[in-house]
Amino acid sequence: MTDSNLICVHVFISGTVQGVGYRYSTVQEAQKLGIKGWVRNRRDGRVEAIFEGTEPLIEQMVQWCHQGPRSAKVTDVTLETVELQLYKGFEVKETC
Repeated sequence: MTDSNLICVHVFISGTVQGVGYRYSTVQEAQKLGIKGWVRNRRDGRVEAIFEGTEPLIEQMVQWCHQGPRSAKVTDVTLETVELQLYKGFEVKETC
């Protein structure tokens, strides 16, 4: 896979998404799909993530974000395409 096959999106997930295992479930799903990037809680109550991978895998990941783990109640998912950073893995970052 070459860099030209990759896309990167910046995602914000709103609703009951903190304190329900959303970040760690996101890590598991991203690793399962082979997506690179990171996820973190935001002080405003949202979860924020960067996903890098092929377009079909990113579409799957974003679709998963609309549901999240069983105890989450997602009300909105917004995203924008951003510049590739070529992350090496997928991690949880500190709250911002």
